[in-house]
Order: sequence, then structure tokens, then C-alpha cells
Amino acid sequence: MEFLGLDLPVTHLPELDKTFVPLARFFRVYESGAKHPFALAVEREDGLVSVYNTALRTEGALSDADRLYVDRLAKFLLWSRGGWKLIACGSTAAAEYLRDAYAAGGSRDFDRDFMEGVYERPFTVESRSYADRPAEKGSSRPVGRHLEGCRIGLDAGASNLKVSALVDGKSVFSDTMPWRPSEQSDPQYHYDHITAALRAAAEHLPQVDGVGVSTAGVLVGERCMVASLFLSVGKEDFDKSIKDIYPRTAASLGENIPFAVANDGDVTALAGAMGLNENGILGISMGSSEAGGYVDKAGNVTGWFNELAFTPIDVQADAARDDWSGDVGCGVKYLSQEGAVKLAAMAGLEMPEGGAADKFSSLRCRMDGGDKSVEVVYRDLGVYLGHALALYTKFYDMNCALVMGGVAGGAGGDIILSTARQVLADEYPDCTFSVQAPDERVRQIGQSAAAASLPDSRA
Repeated sequence: MEFLGLDLPVTHLPELDKTFVPLARFFRVYESGAKHPFALAVEREDGLVSVYNTALRTEGALSDADRLYVDRLAKFLLWSRGGWKLIACGSTAAAEYLRDAYAAGGSRDFDRDFMEGVYERPFTVESRSYADRPAEKGSSRPVGRHLEGCRIGLDAGASNLKVSALVDGKSVFSDTMPWRPSEQSDPQYHYDHITAALRAAAEHLPQVDGVGVSTAGVLVGERCMVASLFLSVGKEDFDKSIKDIYPRTAASLGENIPFAVANDGDVTALAGAMGLNENGILGISMGSSEAGGYVDKAGNVTGWFNELAFTPIDVQADAARDDWSGDVGCGVKYLSQEGAVKLAAMAGLEMPEGGAADKFSSLRCRMDGGDKSVEVVYRDLGVYLGHALALYTKFYDMNCALVMGGVAGGAGGDIILSTARQVLADEYPDCTFSVQAPDERVRQIGQSAAAASLPDSRA
């Protein structure tokens, strides 16, 4: 296909979404003809910096292809890594474009405002020469796999709290407790329920040697900066009582208990790494949204955002628009229930009234019941996934993509994975990582048990 003056060779396109333009292929073709050195860096908390070294096709004023490349690269870096500052190195034109886009009222105003809220400082765009580009500075650390001693693991989900007590890696207690966090505006409700879950587990241990928490949301250090779990809590109460709710509840069990909290996506990837005895795991959950988590090849959690739902994968002019962020072509509208429902509508399939969850449930039932007319939806989801994984490998060094979630379950999930593998084999043969669903080894670990392994042992 021809796109912005570039020839993009694409063999596998969705049968239903015929104008899909995979960002993975655009990036590869663009970069293959780029000659002018350029680097884009993003800085987050504590001076941590991620750097993407690349090149632009033009040296001065940006072409349409240049602008799209810089725009989507910045977007992907911000939502995969997190950050409050973009540093454009080697192109004043690219720096000016990004400065305008991320200004108040600019095309990326939502992203600017979101990152300012997370990092509690103004968002800035800095221009440097390529020679003066910053060095990579990471914070990956060996979190998890600590099984010795008496530990508690908590998985804070959207509808319940799953808690486990383990002694030397063996479960001695587990329970699932009802919790409706998004409906409750009182911070005390959340504190009381989390504390009650932790204490229920502690009653089954002679002592507590560590507490680990898995939670949805954006974390900076041990602080929960943004979380849909606490959607009903007002800003003042959130800042005062929710941002540090996990270390406070853990501290209620006693002084100097080792504690760690991690994003649920990272804990899922950790469970996969533990179950498969493998590192370099990118976990992708295709559910009500798209979620991501990563354990690097050293077995470490990186502290990155990994918010794959808001990273772009499609650059067609009429790409699906996300209602929350207002941006187009991002994973939330492709690798999720919403993506499946969108494709079903394109196929003319009848669906019940209601939201995406109800409509997808109908699709899943039809697929599991052997309805062949639904298979095209799952094949197209697999095409999306294959191209997305080829893009993700530019930003994540992985041995395995672990794909899970309700959309990727059942007979339809088999179609998604087999199609994605075929896309990678045919279009991106250099992508040699495996693509698999969780097996029994991974399921046996469990989210709360993996969370229990997060903190270091007592000194």
C-alpha cells in the first residue's frame, strides 16, 4: 500500500477493517530510508530517562511522514515508559512540532495534562543537538521470586480483593473478598477493606516477613498516582489518602515489614516468568481494555508505565477514536472487547443492546458454540495482534509474548494466537519470540501469590 509517499508492503490486512495501516510497518519503512540522526528521550521520576535513537528523513522542515513518525514515536514512548519531559535531539523542527502538540490546547493536550497529574510537575519539551542527547538511565530491579518466609500477597481488582498467605512459597490461606471500589467515594472504605484483607491473611501466619500488592493503576514508586479503582474519590481525598494507601495499610500490620507494590500487568508478567521459568516476558491482557506488563531479560521489573491501551498501533486516517483520550488508532480500540465489537459491527453481526461487555459476551458464546460467522472477527483480532507485537518488540526486548484475557480465551483465542503467529512469520520473520497463552504452570502461580513474592526478605 502507498501511505504518505511511502510504499508499505503489507501482506496480512484485516478482512473487515480494510483500511488498517499498521504502525509497525510504517515505522520500519520510514526508518529504512531515514538518514539524519535523531533521538527522542523521555524523562520520568528521579531523573530516569529512556532514549530512542533513530533518524529522520528530512533535515529541516518536517514532511507529513516526518510529523507522523515523530508524533507516534512520542506517544508510544510516553505511554510505554511514562514521563514529564520529552527531549528532541537533532531536529529543532521536531522539537517545535512536539512543543506545539504538547502545549495547553494542543493536539496532545490530554497526554500533557495526564502526565502532569502523574508526575506533579509541568510537562516540558526540550530541544538539544544530537551530540548532546542524554544517556539512558533505568531503574530495573530484581523484584519478585522471593518465596522464603511468611508472606502476604494482595491482588486489588475491580470487584474483589484476592489475598494469599504463604510460608516458604506454599499457600496456607487464600480468600476472595467482595470490594466495589469504583462505587465508593470515602477513602476510609478502601483503607478498611484492604486492611481487613491483609489482617485475615496475617492471622494464618506466625509472623509477617513481607507484604506485596498487585494493583491496577499508574504507580510512581510506591504511590498510586492514577487508578480507575478509586474513580469516585475526589481529588483532595485522593491526594491525601489514596496515593499512599498501600504502604499505609501494609504498615498497619507492624513496623519495618518489607513491602512492595507493582502494577497488575507487571505482576501478571512476573507470574508468567515464574511459571515458565523464563525472562523477557511481555504480558498482554485483552479484556475490557488492553493491559500490559513487562519483566526484562534480567528478570527485573522496570517501573515503566506499560499502558499499552494508549499506545498507537494503527495510523489510517479514519482509525478508531478512544472516547477517553480523544486519540485515534490506540490499542484500547483494537486488542480488547471494544475491538472485537467494532469488528463484529463491520461484519454486520447482530448483537444485543448494552455495552461492550454484553456485546462481547454474545460474540464469545457464539464462537464457543461453533458459529463460523464469528470466526472472521477473531482472525482480524489476530491480524491486529500480530502487527502490534512487531511494533512492541521495537520497545520491549522479549523472549515471549504472553497473551491472556477474556477476548483471547476459548476457541476464539486459539484463532487469535495462530493468526498472530502467521502474521509475524510472514511479515516480520526477524521477530523470533514465542507467542503463547498462559498454561497450567502460570495459572498455578496466581496473581496474589506472585504479588507475595515481590518484597525482599527481612534483613
